[in-house]
Amino acid sequence: MGYLLQGLVLGFGYVAPIGMQNLYVINSAIRESRKKAYRVTFTTIFFDITLALACFFGIGLLLDKVPILEGVIVLLGSIVVIYIGYSIIKSSPEISTEIEVEKPFINILRDTFVVTWLNPQAIIDGSLLLGGYQAYVPDNMSKYFILGFCLASFLWFFSLSTIVSMFQKKIDKNFIKWINIICGIIIIFFGFRLGYSFLKEFFF
Repeated sequence: MGYLLQGLVLGFGYVAPIGMQNLYVINSAIRESRKKAYRVTFTTIFFDITLALACFFGIGLLLDKVPILEGVIVLLGSIVVIYIGYSIIKSSPEISTEIEVEKPFINILRDTFVVTWLNPQAIIDGSLLLGGYQAYVPDNMSKYFILGFCLASFLWFFSLSTIVSMFQKKIDKNFIKWINIICGIIIIFFGFRLGYSFLKEFFF
């Protein structure tokens, strides 16, 4: 349960900051009926979870083949995670009404795939973040950790779509900014924790 909760909290901190995926979900919820918005929501959840699984277990296979990389990935992951958190706090996202969401379902699949799997920054950040924790979490606990991380993705995007649909006119830039500040602090905390695990393993 402890590792599941760690994955859940880290997952919320990682997925909640407003980026392309969240903007796509928010705009669909603002401009479309709830039923149509959920099409975007569930395709986004699917691609986000599959990317997380690929990053987590892909790095795990690499570590099995090249064990010396474990310390490097944990240290590098710690630095990058802290930087991600800082960047999130400093960012100033905007809600755009120009995203076209009234389109065939196949186009929604294409677009959600593009903003997730074809986003180099998401792949790099996800690999370093989850790769660092793949090296940190005991092997027999890794399934609980990644389950919590994936559960956060589902809960976040589903709740975001539902809440925005219900309170369309109250979503503004300040609300999004505070989401990013809170999530940035959470991610920075996990980055320092990852760094501490590196120091403890190799220097103490």
